[in-house]
Amino acid sequence: MIEHMKQRELLDFLSALECLKTNGRHSVTCGGVTETVAAHSWRLAVMALLVLPEFPDIDGDKVIKMCLIHDFGEAITGDIPSFLKTEENESTEVDAVGALVDTLPEPQRGTLHALFGEMDAMQTKEARLYKALDKMEAVIQHNESDISTWIPLEYELNLTYAVDNAEEFPYLRELRALMIEDTKRKIEKAEEDERNE
Repeated sequence: MIEHMKQRELLDFLSALECLKTNGRHSVTCGGVTETVAAHSWRLAVMALLVLPEFPDIDGDKVIKMCLIHDFGEAITGDIPSFLKTEENESTEVDAVGALVDTLPEPQRGTLHALFGEMDAMQTKEARLYKALDKMEAVIQHNESDISTWIPLEYELNLTYAVDNAEEFPYLRELRALMIEDTKRKIEKAEEDERNE
């Protein structure tokens, strides 16, 4: 049975997500500001929108929805960088998503649970495309940030992160190769600047 979402339910749910506008991620913007979870999700959704014509056999609306909701759990857990995230952190985030989504009426509750289930299973092209784009957006952000904000492991991570995810999709393989070129140029410039000091 379809329940109508009460206006108070909508406001309460949006209020629960509001902290995503301020919850920081590990990335820093080109302006030196800590990137927020919401900013990452927004640009990820825009990135998906722009590349979807390259994937005519994929349900683009579903991919964009996945991009918009994928970090809802971080409204409760905060962001944990991928290189620090444990299975326990993953489990906590899944529980957080479930608790948050369960506050919604149908059909919203069922729709979001189904999307999160599909994303977790990674069995559909839509889920795998969203995941590749998610990781690639993080690399793009690092390429745009000042290299002084990178920690040592990111020099290698920026060259390898999401390469496997992009492999399935020829368009993304080429895009990821361009991103690697950008990373190498950034590292080379930083090394040159250090030699010239």
